[in-house]
Amino acid sequence: MTATALPHHPEAFSRSGIKVHLCRIRLASQPRLAGVKHLNRLENVLARAEWSDPSFAEGLLLDEAGHAISGTMANLFIVEGGSLLTPGLSHCGVAGVTRDRIMEAAAGQGMDCREDALTWQRLLDAQEVLLVNSVTGAWQVRECANRRWEPGGFTIRVREWLDEKED
Repeated sequence: MTATALPHHPEAFSRSGIKVHLCRIRLASQPRLAGVKHLNRLENVLARAEWSDPSFAEGLLLDEAGHAISGTMANLFIVEGGSLLTPGLSHCGVAGVTRDRIMEAAAGQGMDCREDALTWQRLLDAQEVLLVNSVTGAWQVRECANRRWEPGGFTIRVREWLDEKED
């Protein structure tokens, strides 16, 4: 067992959004492990090693078919036409606790929130892109691969849901 302090992330990441590196490594399909939190996340470690530029707060991982799956340490959501979408995890990726909390909160608010295939083009066309995990909360992606997104209201709503659950 090891006990360490949680990593420090600038407040600006939550307030202003983050710039994200599009990782070259692709997540391999392994349906038996898909969605499971386990300690064999070598692909994520290798992907995180792709950049040293501090302007990138996180990396975006695609699968072998080019579908957006997750960050190197976070789950992915996009906003499309008023719906909150997250990739299905039947072939790869991790079903995070915060991802589940957001999906549950959206359902409780009567909001359309579902798993769906997120092609690279669909991600680029999204109104908002969010990366979430239990340590950082919800970060809005403001830039990835020369695509910029304006701040949006869904990220603020998701943060409010997460704050409500902590009370």
